[in-house]
Amino acid sequence: MYELFKDLGGWLVSGAQWSGPDGIGHRLAEHLQYSLLATLIAAAIALPVGLLIGHTGRGAFLAINLSSFGRALPTVGLVVLVFLAGGLSMTPVYVALVALAVPAIVTNTYAGMTAVDPEVKDAARGQGMRGHQVLLQVEIPLAMPLIMTGLRLALIQVVATATIAAYVSFGGLGRYVFDGLAQRDLVQVLGGAVLVAVVAVVLDLALAALHRVLFPLRPAGRGATPRPPRTTA
Repeated sequence: MYELFKDLGGWLVSGAQWSGPDGIGHRLAEHLQYSLLATLIAAAIALPVGLLIGHTGRGAFLAINLSSFGRALPTVGLVVLVFLAGGLSMTPVYVALVALAVPAIVTNTYAGMTAVDPEVKDAARGQGMRGHQVLLQVEIPLAMPLIMTGLRLALIQVVATATIAAYVSFGGLGRYVFDGLAQRDLVQVLGGAVLVAVVAVVLDLALAALHRVLFPLRPAGRGATPRPPRTTA
């Protein structure tokens, strides 16, 4: 075991391992591209759905169950199915990753919206806010912790699953896992797994830090009452 981890350390810090089209730097850039693009596409689909059903209270059962259907699909099977239908492209990988990310974002966004105290929303309407103002100025800011949790969960799942790109002959850190298995190179397999785990942790910490910067915690008793909208004479 000691020799294995010693070889792993040598593999990770080797200069030759970091250079060229098969190097860690290039594979890392590919993995980040797959993961971030898929998460952005999923967020563009899931956030409006979660906000809409949370704000209106309509269609929640249908939307959440349809989005959760993607979580039940076998990821590799979905990749192969779309691959056979659409040919050799990254489309199958993105379809599978987006389907995996959407449920976490939809359910957490909806949960965050429904967790907002109805009395706070009533107070906002009583001060003259309209529906879209209540949504943008009251509901979304209060629901943001759970929304960010959904985004973080989705991103971690996508980063871990983006290794399937190598399954259909594309790049990313999964290349080390699949190539290592084919070559019976345990050090390469372990190196790829460690790199994926590190990327997932770093991105999760980065999103957590971004949330703290954009939405700092307020002292108790401040900011609880929504401000009335500005009016012009």
